[in-house]
Amino acid sequence: MVTITESAQDYLAELLSKQEDTLGVRVFINQPGTPRAETCIAYARDGDVQEGDEERPYEKFTAWFDGRSLPYLEDALVDYSKDRMGGQLTIKAPNAKLPRVDENSPLEDRINYVLYNEVNPALAAHGGEVSLVEVTDDNYAILRFGGGCQGCGMVDQTLKGGVEKTLLEQLPMLAGVRDMTDHTDRSNAYI
Repeated sequence: MVTITESAQDYLAELLSKQEDTLGVRVFINQPGTPRAETCIAYARDGDVQEGDEERPYEKFTAWFDGRSLPYLEDALVDYSKDRMGGQLTIKAPNAKLPRVDENSPLEDRINYVLYNEVNPALAAHGGEVSLVEVTDDNYAILRFGGGCQGCGMVDQTLKGGVEKTLLEQLPMLAGVRDMTDHTDRSNAYI
């Protein structure tokens, strides 16, 4: 699990003492299991703590760890080092970018796994990429194309014949995919 060093605990407690209406801190990873994963620590206020979060009391504050991020936070370290400029809080999460999915993983994680490990390597040949924006309540994957795919005249074929086909073959619970990319910007389009 996550280790928060004593110096980091002191630093976070000091920051929290200067805030109003905070319950503690919340630790989570944006886009876990993808190359774009970012480990974050934020103030936790009313409404920020979510069902499935793991609560851990420390001597001077309470931390909540995002339930979905927990597998990716394994062996993570939060540390604070003083220096001439004051100091620096560092978060090292060696598993944040590693794909960790199985049949019990959230659908969003499973879609990202397929996109980053199968679809994007193929699109990279044309300087393109695709990312998941959200999964709708009716199980549609909302995607955004970038790089050479944005504005490309073949994007409809790529979406239906490539991306959607690949995702539906591996994730039959998906209803389909939708593209929310602004394809009028053709500045980087692969033609």
